[in-house]
Amino acid sequence: MTLSAREQYRILADSVAEILPEDEFVAKLERSVQTGVPLRVKLGCDPSRPDLHIGHAVVLEKLRQFQELGHQVIFIIGDFTAMIGDPSGRSKTRPALTLEETKANARTYLEQVGILLDVSRAEIRHNSEWLAGLTFAEVIRLAAQVTVSQMLERDDFHDRFEREQPIALHEFLYPLAQGLDSVHVRADVEIGGTDQRFNFLLARELQKHAGQEPQAIVLMPLLEGTDGVQKMSKSLGNYIAVLDSPREMFGKAMSIPDTLIVRYYRFATFATAEQAQQMEQQLQAGTLHPRDAKALVAERLVARYHGDDAARHAREEFDRMFRHKQLPDEIEIVELELAHPVSVVDALVAAGLVPSKSEARRLIAQGGVSVDGDRVTDIAARLAEQSEFTLKVGKRRFVRLRLRSR
Repeated sequence: MTLSAREQYRILADSVAEILPEDEFVAKLERSVQTGVPLRVKLGCDPSRPDLHIGHAVVLEKLRQFQELGHQVIFIIGDFTAMIGDPSGRSKTRPALTLEETKANARTYLEQVGILLDVSRAEIRHNSEWLAGLTFAEVIRLAAQVTVSQMLERDDFHDRFEREQPIALHEFLYPLAQGLDSVHVRADVEIGGTDQRFNFLLARELQKHAGQEPQAIVLMPLLEGTDGVQKMSKSLGNYIAVLDSPREMFGKAMSIPDTLIVRYYRFATFATAEQAQQMEQQLQAGTLHPRDAKALVAERLVARYHGDDAARHAREEFDRMFRHKQLPDEIEIVELELAHPVSVVDALVAAGLVPSKSEARRLIAQGGVSVDGDRVTDIAARLAEQSEFTLKVGKRRFVRLRLRSR
């Protein structure tokens, strides 16, 4: 049975940051219920990296709710716009990618999206379908619909202009290209993070120019990255990927600052507002230790993507490794042919634990390397005359190194 517009609104408005314009969104829901025609709900994602992260999942969860209410979900893989790179929230120009690079990054996207969304019922599109074939004349006509002063109203462009930092001309084209996506798929609703507000509003203007009814906008909160400072981002490396192993996912979640515990509980594990409020009250009262709260968040997160058994095992393994200083159940074994005496720096590079000798020296100097449980502090240290060692880098990376004599 189709839920009423009011009931749908109650579900869809939960946990959102903003709905624009709210009256238009409600009117679209009411019309959909009256006519039996589902809304076309768009989400675009640029494959600037090959994996999706749990920040994307905040928006995908809301998209799933639209889908479960019977609306038509449109997932746009921005293989063309990723070549430009979304400048939203950026203080400098992104490095350009080739179309081949973005297509390679997008190959696993549907598998990852399918974790949260019924892909078989979604409309999956690549925006290279309509953007790659645009003529220069068409780009000029598109650009004529927006003024430079409108573009400079956007906070990140305005700030960079005021600080006399360069703004590449192609960055102005990004919101236009994204807006053209909405025109092409005739979106009734577009959802995304709060940093997309300008882009989505511009899409409304382009739809008006095209003679379409403008889309309503649903903005979701941005999830901060594991550093606790900047928003979760593939390019900033502060993210938890939806395809991370249970061990890696649990460990990353345990590394978040205490200030993010409740936000991750609410938006990354999709706890209810009441559950999040209860956790916050317990943390403030001191009846719940931050470490235990993080473990709850980490376990729920792993369970969502890997199942309850994997989550329970990840928690038990984490406790063994970090509370009881034991080794994980499974450690990658690397066999190498190296002549003694082998420096720890060379061993780390050869085992693939670090990309370079300079990085190995930096980690040793910072106390982030151990051999057989003993921390290495000398960058010139060498391995003992034996054939097998357990190397540890950082908190979670282990390798069992077996040496064969030359």
